[in-house]
Amino acid sequence: MTESQGTDGATERLPVLEKTTGSGDYGQSSSAADYEPPTPAGREGRFWSARRIPAALTALAVFVVAGFFLYDIVSVRAGRPGMRWRRELADQLAHRPLDDTWVLVGAGLVAVLGLWLLVLAATPGLRPVLPMRRTHADVRAGLHRDLAALVLRDRAMEVSGVQSVRVRVRRRKAEVRAVSHFRDLDEVRAELDATLTETVRGLGLSRKPALSVRVRKPGRKG
Repeated sequence: MTESQGTDGATERLPVLEKTTGSGDYGQSSSAADYEPPTPAGREGRFWSARRIPAALTALAVFVVAGFFLYDIVSVRAGRPGMRWRRELADQLAHRPLDDTWVLVGAGLVAVLGLWLLVLAATPGLRPVLPMRRTHADVRAGLHRDLAALVLRDRAMEVSGVQSVRVRVRRRKAEVRAVSHFRDLDEVRAELDATLTETVRGLGLSRKPALSVRVRKPGRKG
């Protein structure tokens, strides 16, 4: 088992996978980062968001506007005068020119809203979830960026000489910023690069993010 220092100061144990080789080396242990599942052909695409909040807001807005217009139509058919706001709106649309400032502002807002809805419909969303390699045809898996950053941070803290680490994982890049309080910076950087490269490979991601490692000495106090 491997121990690592967590963010709250407590010591945690990282899982260790036991594997048996065909040559008779029973009981040989390997860390989780050294395990790499078989890579199928092709590259997994991103997960698509259900877009529940934009869909609910759009449906609610359409429902409210349609309800007002339907009520006004029924009221007019029943012999009552139409709503004041609808009569004023029809009068304004009939008398205002197309190059009027308020007409242009309203048209711009409607165009921006429509463009936003088209972007939501054409993009997958769920940017924090990184797709993983598919080992079974009927199973898809994803890894959250924060969890990937936590794994990289724990492995980086195991490197001798590392005092603190900040990790930021994006879709195509993993940025590691470490502080080393002893040992040569080049040695620490080389060991970090080798360790984290194996760790990224062991995450099983469909698209491995490029690794960027920077090491510096701690700043002077006071």
